[in-house]
Amino acid sequence: MKVVNAVKLKEEVDYESLCRKLEYHVDYLTSETDRQQKLRENEKEQLEKKLKEKEAFLVETEKKFSVKYEHLEKERNHLELETQNLLKELNIQKSEKDKLSQEVGHLEISLKQAKQQELENLNYQKVLASTTQMYEKKIAQLIKQLEDESSRCADLEEQLSGIRHYLSGNKKSVQMQEKEVDELKREILKLNEDAASTIQSLRARNNELSLEKELLNGELKTLKDKLLYEERKRRCLEDEIIILKNALNDDNAEYESKRPYKGDATTRSMLSLGGPANIPKSNRSRETISGQKDTISKIFEEVGLSNILALLKSEDLDVQIHAVKVVANLAAEDVNQERIVEEGGLDTLLLLLESSEDVNIHRVTAGAIANLAMNSSNQGLIMGKGGARLLANIASKTEDPQTLRMIAGAIANLCGNEKLHVTLKKDGGIKALLGMVQCGHSDVVAQVARGFANFAKCESRGHRKGRSLLIEDGVLNWMATSSATFSASTRRHIELSLCHLAQNEDNTLEIIRSGGIKELIRISQESSREDTRNLAKKALDSNPAFSAEIHAT
Repeated sequence: MKVVNAVKLKEEVDYESLCRKLEYHVDYLTSETDRQQKLRENEKEQLEKKLKEKEAFLVETEKKFSVKYEHLEKERNHLELETQNLLKELNIQKSEKDKLSQEVGHLEISLKQAKQQELENLNYQKVLASTTQMYEKKIAQLIKQLEDESSRCADLEEQLSGIRHYLSGNKKSVQMQEKEVDELKREILKLNEDAASTIQSLRARNNELSLEKELLNGELKTLKDKLLYEERKRRCLEDEIIILKNALNDDNAEYESKRPYKGDATTRSMLSLGGPANIPKSNRSRETISGQKDTISKIFEEVGLSNILALLKSEDLDVQIHAVKVVANLAAEDVNQERIVEEGGLDTLLLLLESSEDVNIHRVTAGAIANLAMNSSNQGLIMGKGGARLLANIASKTEDPQTLRMIAGAIANLCGNEKLHVTLKKDGGIKALLGMVQCGHSDVVAQVARGFANFAKCESRGHRKGRSLLIEDGVLNWMATSSATFSASTRRHIELSLCHLAQNEDNTLEIIRSGGIKELIRISQESSREDTRNLAKKALDSNPAFSAEIHAT
């Protein structure tokens, strides 16, 4: 028996059925494709038919639109023509309206003018009526006056006939009077001629004075230019002085403390130029100062001292300042000081210091007085004219350090004359120096300390009896408590002052009370100057009270 694989047969059967199904599906798809193609052909024919209909409709529509467009174009052209015509008519109407408005404006103005004229006419009529009444009254008055004048004329005619009769009798006397009148006329003519000649001479003199005035104005302008030039040189010199001051070493400072209270010519020049009073000498500063002295001397020779002093009374503030600076520089030289004082320069400076309120005037004037105060003969004059009191008064009113420095320098120079100490204290000079310490400026304090050193040195050398005048005004307390707080040069002046005060036994108690003995001990041990240390040791050793106080502490 033959065995047939059932699975294989089944698979073959399945393939056949699948093949039949596939053939059936292919036939179906073919028929469906044919049907779809026929449908598409039918639709295409319908669409072509519709397209032809639409094209025909479009052509017809275009024809209608073109007809309508032509019709609208004609209407538009017609409307444009009508619009142009209307615009022309509108412009014509507008111009007519403008003309009418102008005419209306003119009519309104004319109406206003007519009204105003009518009002003026009314006012004029009123004024005319009142004026007519007034003139009628005046005419009546004039008629009355005319009648009065007629009566007066009749009276005057009668008087005239009487006068004629009288004149005929006095004809001879009239002839005599006419002769006298002729003589008087001749005298008057002569006087007129004399007056004319006098006027001519006065005019000539006036012309001469005008020329002199022009010359003086030219000289004044030249002097102003020279003074301005000197001011610029002074400022340059001040800058150099500041540089030199910063470069000051201890040896130069010691030399400054050894210098006598009157100072040398270089110091005077520096003070007059507005620089610090204690300036070290150098070749550069000496050359600059020498050049400035030559310039000042040249101005002095060309202009003359009297003209320079006259400028101190000028109403121009700048002229006054420059003139004072020139005088200050001239006063730095001993040979010029006597002439300045003789020609009234000191009086003018003091008057200017008292009357002016300008800080610059105060500063340069105080500098000039300080230079004059270098000379002992001038110191008495300055004190006698109230210079110290005036300087103290200015010091109490100003806060300018440079002005205070100049004032302190001037008073410090006056402190170097023992004969003036009592008057100087009475005029407030010592209190003014002590008050200027409040400024705190190192240069001002240095000048104050120099003044106290001069004062104490003069008392020590003059062997003063009784307590020092410096103690009464509180100077000793200030020196004892503040000597270590200032610069080296100021400190040396204070140390020197304490040592000189300690030489007088009448000051012993006050020195102990103020703590000055501690300062003396410090000075004897720590002072940078050997002679000051020796002076302090001498004062401590020679006074038993000091020795006892030292041992007690």
